[in-house]
Amino acid sequence: MAVIEDVRVLSWDLYELSIPCTVFGKPQPDLADTWYDLRLCGGGDPPEDGTPAGAGIALRTPYGLADLVGADTVVVPSVPDSCVEDGRPLPRALIEALRDASDAGARMVSLCTGAFALAEAGLLDGRRATAHWMHTAQLAERYPKVQVDDSVLYVDDGDVLTSAGLSAGLDLCLHLVRRDLGAHVANQLARRMVVPAHRTGGQAQFIDLSVPPSDDQGLGHVLDWARARLDQPLTVEDLARRAAMSRRTFYRRIRAATGTTPLQWLLNQRLARAQGLLESTDLPVEKVGELSGLGTANNLRHHFLKQLGVSPADYRRAFPRTTP
Repeated sequence: MAVIEDVRVLSWDLYELSIPCTVFGKPQPDLADTWYDLRLCGGGDPPEDGTPAGAGIALRTPYGLADLVGADTVVVPSVPDSCVEDGRPLPRALIEALRDASDAGARMVSLCTGAFALAEAGLLDGRRATAHWMHTAQLAERYPKVQVDDSVLYVDDGDVLTSAGLSAGLDLCLHLVRRDLGAHVANQLARRMVVPAHRTGGQAQFIDLSVPPSDDQGLGHVLDWARARLDQPLTVEDLARRAAMSRRTFYRRIRAATGTTPLQWLLNQRLARAQGLLESTDLPVEKVGELSGLGTANNLRHHFLKQLGVSPADYRRAFPRTTP
């Protein structure tokens, strides 16, 4: 098992780096006779571009990129934020090493933004993949050959696996143990880590649906008006009339402002209202459906399962009551 990481580790990256170290790095002789041989592989000297080191932490390891060839599995926990947000190129030596490892038969795995490295190496072309939902749009735009899915915790595509961000990396690593050593070993390891062996639903349940990406089209007053009346029947015609636009113009403007259709935006707002009520109140699901405009309990359940991958009851258990 080989792990790639930039030699300067940021705080979020440190968390994702620690996940494979925790899952694969400590032998569990009472669970399996043969465990993983974990090796941390560094990518060379830190860049000299003035980028500040994160949290004063540097990774020191005797293993380099050349050690990837011959590994059974390569895990890329993350890539630097500057490579995701600012477009700084990933080191060519890293990309070439990933290709060489894949060509040699290694199983390729990424956690969170590590998917950008696999995509840059061409290892995700034509494949379904995921990353943290905050970065999936960038991943899809930068690598159009990748079938990006922002709704799941992880994607198992056989010899290439990708996960969403942060704790979703733990879901994928436990899935790897389940694949390699069986469900019993994975379940017992999860117990020792005090985490569920398998989480219900995908990362769609964590995406903030309540705020549109931008509102530079002068639609703020209309969207606020609609949010205040989610418990009432609303149609696209109602919103267009309120905006003093034709239906076609309104559709085009809201698409540009929010990145989605008027009906999907409205559904997202209703789901966000329902999520808030489930988190902050003890109201029965029938009342939550009524106040959010999603209708009956059955209709509420249908939309939760379809859009978020969990039932309202499971969502409420996952996000216990907090102060409104």
